[in-house]
Amino acid sequence: MKRTLSSQLSQHIGKTVRLQGWLHKKRVMGGLVFVVLRDRGGLVQIVVTDEKEQAKLQGLLNGTILDVSGTVKAEPRAAGGAEIHDPKISVEVPISEAPPIEIDKPIDHNSENFDTLFDNRMLGLRNPTEQGIFRVQAAVAESLRESLSEQDFVEIHTPKLLADATEGGAEVFKLDHFGQTATLAQSPQFYKQMMVGVFERVYEIAPVYRAEPSMTTRHMSEYISVDAEMGFITGFSDVTDLLSALLNGVADSLWKNLEPELKALKATKPKLTAKIPEISMAEVHQRYSEATKKNTIGEKDLFPAEERWICEYSAEHLGSDAVFVTDWPASEMKFYHYKNPKDPTLAVRADLLFRGVEIVTASQREHRYDVLIQQLKAIGGDPDSPGFHAFLKAFKYGMPPHGGFGLGLERLSQKMIGLSSVKEASLFPRDTQRLAP
Repeated sequence: MKRTLSSQLSQHIGKTVRLQGWLHKKRVMGGLVFVVLRDRGGLVQIVVTDEKEQAKLQGLLNGTILDVSGTVKAEPRAAGGAEIHDPKISVEVPISEAPPIEIDKPIDHNSENFDTLFDNRMLGLRNPTEQGIFRVQAAVAESLRESLSEQDFVEIHTPKLLADATEGGAEVFKLDHFGQTATLAQSPQFYKQMMVGVFERVYEIAPVYRAEPSMTTRHMSEYISVDAEMGFITGFSDVTDLLSALLNGVADSLWKNLEPELKALKATKPKLTAKIPEISMAEVHQRYSEATKKNTIGEKDLFPAEERWICEYSAEHLGSDAVFVTDWPASEMKFYHYKNPKDPTLAVRADLLFRGVEIVTASQREHRYDVLIQQLKAIGGDPDSPGFHAFLKAFKYGMPPHGGFGLGLERLSQKMIGLSSVKEASLFPRDTQRLAP
């Protein structure tokens, strides 16, 4: 008999079906045994009345793999409106040892329990609510991929083994590559810019690596980055408009297609304006200093407390849980960033903050070869080094005005759901202390 999924039972009322899955929960009530089976479609209750069938389940614990044939009965109180009666049970893989995590109960996400949570990730993710985190994350990536593809962005796949670092400011992982020193990619920055000269619009969803000795709720040493780059822009607003549309599209898609999972995770749909509001860094410092009496005026970056404060301000006064912080100091910019021609002390860059944390860094890039060389040399870079030579060659032979961004998939997922740490939105998080499982 062909296998039927739990999510398909309502289509087979009164018929005999075959189910395969894991024993998720077992309850004994009087002369009845109630079994909850889990498969990729969800959960289904099986009512076992026959003593011979009940005996097959004795001593078996959660995780046991079962093959069950039975009659589908309508039951409005059951998940999906149906349950299984008169089952014939085959125990395929018996489990008699109690698992270290009870996956049929809510899993504690208190930070004090993170070690237990992550050490047993392969089991904890069998909990349907935990699965919901990564169903949401998959839907976030799918929404972004569909939206970008619809706008003529070509998906690319760039190397993660590099001859030299492409990003200043963040430390890199170094490793031996057949006698040469290689680094793990901090981003696909140079490659996606080079591909603007090929496809005009490109994107990549892939892991990146940052050797930052940070143990905060917002940092990991490996994460998934959504990177995009677009050519022939008329101005930086082309990039921020794209990001506004992408974030709105993700939120609308999630709450249209995954509302049950989001409700189980106690997620709330974000407030977003069609065009996400923009506030300059100087204005953030000014407003924050006036409101909190903590002077940050003149600082060249935002403090985490400022990020939280300006998001709260934006939600209350601008109607948006997200806000762009613009006009970053040129003294802190990457060599490939574009300076504001009206005020060269500023870089044409923005950070997109969402629900208290930065999820995107975006900028217009310097596309003029001679200026790019000048800016690289100004920070002590060698145009002939292996890390820069190929990148600069693309510009030597013609690159249009362009801009792009890098978006943290786990951070966006975390904030859409309302998790306390970005690590909770990573299947198997990597930080300064964790390399397994």
